[in-house]
Amino acid sequence: MLTSRRTLLGAAALCPLINPLSALAQFRVEISGVGGSQMPIAIPDFKDDARAAQPVAAIVRADLERSGQFRLIDAPVTMSEASAPLWNEWRSKQADALAAGSVARLADGRFDLRYKLWDVVKGQDLGGASNAVVPDDLRLGAHRVADAIYEKLTGERGVFATRMAYVTKVGGRYSLRITDADGEGGQVALGSPDPIISPAWSPDGKELAYVSFETRKAVVWVQDVSTGRRRSVADFRGSNSAPAFSPDGQQLAVTLSREGGSQLFIMNRDGSGLRRLTQSSAIDTEPVFAPDGRSLYFVSDRGGSPQIYRMSVGGGTPERVTFNGNYNISPAISPDGRVLAFVTRVNGNIFHICTMDMVTGIVTQISDTQYDESPSFAPNGRLLVYATRISGRDVLMTSTLDGRIKARLMSTSADVREPTWGPFGR
Repeated sequence: MLTSRRTLLGAAALCPLINPLSALAQFRVEISGVGGSQMPIAIPDFKDDARAAQPVAAIVRADLERSGQFRLIDAPVTMSEASAPLWNEWRSKQADALAAGSVARLADGRFDLRYKLWDVVKGQDLGGASNAVVPDDLRLGAHRVADAIYEKLTGERGVFATRMAYVTKVGGRYSLRITDADGEGGQVALGSPDPIISPAWSPDGKELAYVSFETRKAVVWVQDVSTGRRRSVADFRGSNSAPAFSPDGQQLAVTLSREGGSQLFIMNRDGSGLRRLTQSSAIDTEPVFAPDGRSLYFVSDRGGSPQIYRMSVGGGTPERVTFNGNYNISPAISPDGRVLAFVTRVNGNIFHICTMDMVTGIVTQISDTQYDESPSFAPNGRLLVYATRISGRDVLMTSTLDGRIKARLMSTSADVREPTWGPFGR
């Protein structure tokens, strides 16, 4: 029988709210590993950074380091975008790039956040920008600086200004939280004495689908992120679970047991137009749409053990995808459809995150801890976030796709699980 790592427990009354994330201790980022071709970059403290409500330069540094694409060069000075770099000094430190900036309080209470980027090797000004932000958006402003630097130096879009959703548990209280991509800041979208599981973003980032047990059973809800308004979209007889939005945001795939056993269904985003997709005596669950919206990846034990399959959203015969090992669950597909991430079980009770190249079929183990689950891709496809257990606590990790650079997003006050990385746009 298929046993999901997303354990379904409990039920009772729910208390929806949208509040500042003040009750949760700030996250700390711990970087481990060494990349094969990281760009050395120096980012000194920004001018007047200490007077701001957020450590802007430190946020930019942490973002770039966590990406796995950069190696930070020690820069024990303060510089602004107006500074004239001493090229020989930075070259002697073996820096290839240099970024500096300033944070100035404006008369209306906003902050003028400025930065400039230089190519140290060529001694060239690569440009910069200025942006006025309200105090509450300083973290977001810092993430956008990191995104701009990342894109200028790599040619790819950064993900630092995107958001993440995950579930925390403190004592007997569950919370669905929406935060920055580094796990900090943000809001409590939902609080409950009962479990909340399987959060999933809509493609436009305006809604979250999830499963709540407030009525003594698993029910699928969709909630507006900005207003907190929510609607039940799957409350059928039996269990309703594992929601996933289609790439166009117009449909949801869910797992329902309304007709006996766990089977896959597709419905419109408002819950109408329900259509059964799988027709088996097996347990079929954890659906996720392919980026083109034409097919679904899902987990089934129809072959005798949990494996990942793929089938057309129009129906037909499922095709088995995973063959390494006898237990593979929780599929996540990269935005370009080239990489499949999933959870594999080894030696009975050890769970690792793996990736599969969808062209070659090569499987790579990404994680090196023992209780890893819920992989989710960053919207640029360059990073994964997943949950794991370290020193008796549930925490979040991000990792490059080769597993060489990992960052632990660590809370001291809550167990953290079920991460899902939000889309571009904010």
